[in-house]
Amino acid sequence: MGVVTYNYDSTSPVAPARLFKAFVLEADKVWPIAAPHAIKSIEVEANPGPGSIVKVNFVEGLPFQYMKHQIGENDENKFSYSYSLIEGGPLGDKLEKINYENKFEAAVGGRSVYKSSMKFYTVGDYVITEDEIKALIKGSEGVYKAIEAYLLANPDACN
Repeated sequence: MGVVTYNYDSTSPVAPARLFKAFVLEADKVWPIAAPHAIKSIEVEANPGPGSIVKVNFVEGLPFQYMKHQIGENDENKFSYSYSLIEGGPLGDKLEKINYENKFEAAVGGRSVYKSSMKFYTVGDYVITEDEIKALIKGSEGVYKAIEAYLLANPDACN
């Protein structure tokens, strides 16, 4: 098993508190409404909080049916959260898990900078390439941008 770390930053016109609420605190409500092209539903399999399992179910026609996240730490004051992708989604037989440490930081004009540090734990001798990582990020960006657009179109959401 190998471990590959990849850092990713993105900017958003939405404030960090609203993004944190949409992506972490109210994800089960917001994601299916904001990204119906991709997200069918989100199920929390235990009480929300560290160690609980969240199952994201995708709509038919996407490459994956579902993925499961194990929740790490969430800090509402710092707009940071962590989780591990432990089942389904892009893991297949080449990745054991992917750990994510994410943070929304304030930027000029009420905007945000999204920072993510990802650790890809590979199976056996498999080595994940930067192009493969970028393809995974591109797939996630479709949902991210849909949620961002939803928040912009609905200024009262996630306040």
